[in-house]
Amino acid sequence: MTFAQETRPWGSWHVIDEAVGFKVKRIHVAPGCRLSLQSHRHRSEHWVVVRGVALCHVGGKVFRAVPGECVDVPIGVHHRLENRESSPLVVVEVQRGVYTGEDDIVRYEDDYGRHTAVS
Repeated sequence: MTFAQETRPWGSWHVIDEAVGFKVKRIHVAPGCRLSLQSHRHRSEHWVVVRGVALCHVGGKVFRAVPGECVDVPIGVHHRLENRESSPLVVVEVQRGVYTGEDDIVRYEDDYGRHTAVS
């Protein structure tokens, strides 16, 4: 079975596993890059930092997470991963919800001009 993967302006993601109700991704964030500030209508996320140092923005709070540390992002909460270090950041993300498609992203801020109209 072949799983999806995609290169993004900030790095890349690779689906490791998925089935009804969940998806597991490996996310690589390049040095000095960050994902959009976003939320999801249909899924929660659980991040496990496996390499590097993550600057996590979750629900208006900003904190660091190092390898072995986990972060929970509830459905609907604004969040962002950021890599301010000089080495790559690798995070394993477990998505849980009734829908885990890539179009379940509402972007509020984005360094790369990708914005989603908020309904």
